[in-house]
Amino acid sequence: MSYHKIYSDQNRMTLYIVATPIGNLDDITLRAINTLKSVDLIAAEDTRHSGLLLQHLGIKAKLFALHDHNEQEKAQVLIEKLKSGLSIALISDAGTPLINDPGYHLVKACRENNINVVPIPGACAAIAALSVAGLPSDKFSYEGFLPAKTKARQDYLTTLCEESRTMIFYESTHRLLETLNDMQTIWGCDKHIVLAKELTKTWETIVNYPVNELIDWLQEDSNRQKGEFVLIVEGHSKTDNAIDAKVMTTLKLLVKELPLKKAAAITAAMYGLKKNQLYQIGLSLEN
Repeated sequence: MSYHKIYSDQNRMTLYIVATPIGNLDDITLRAINTLKSVDLIAAEDTRHSGLLLQHLGIKAKLFALHDHNEQEKAQVLIEKLKSGLSIALISDAGTPLINDPGYHLVKACRENNINVVPIPGACAAIAALSVAGLPSDKFSYEGFLPAKTKARQDYLTTLCEESRTMIFYESTHRLLETLNDMQTIWGCDKHIVLAKELTKTWETIVNYPVNELIDWLQEDSNRQKGEFVLIVEGHSKTDNAIDAKVMTTLKLLVKELPLKKAAAITAAMYGLKKNQLYQIGLSLEN
């Protein structure tokens, strides 16, 4: 009897959370390959994209589309298949499922139905970037993608003004500069950021600068702004120039009742800050 047959027979009614490469196909693990070969069904975020990976690995398998738009509806379908005795692997387009990818509703439903869920660990862009950032990694906060709209993004960044842990963000090509400009506005120009671009791919680039210098570096060459990005941001320390959340709250309350210039001056006097800095922050909040 072959290894794959034994492997399959021992793992009925199991959902496997299988990490796949984020760029370099050699990063697939042997355990991931064996799991994908042995399961009855593979639930994939994009069946066409995952089909290419499986073809590269020489794996013929039935694919089931499970993505952000249908997960809550289709999770119960997969639960019934698991209950009938099938084994299923969940994969995303790249990296570890559920880390900014679909899968939460399915895994939650499995737990509620006492169905075994097994992790098959592997590549994850956030952890790969953190491991080479040179910033404290004993404690960190994974923040994923920030809100798309400017005000919501700035409001969220304000809540992180006093976050002392290293922070991990994902960002797209189209919003990278906007996000960095907002980080500079809310946290100050000296906030240290490690930018990891196109991890494990041909054009992998990892640089570290204060946020103002990072913005300049990106603007020097538009090609530097293309790709998939992970931002590793240093946590808050008492020497940071970041504006505390309570200062931002005060400024926002005052500008509702007073002209910005006066609101900035009053807030600056209350907290011993520079009114010009608060005025500039207020301008950005109005945009």
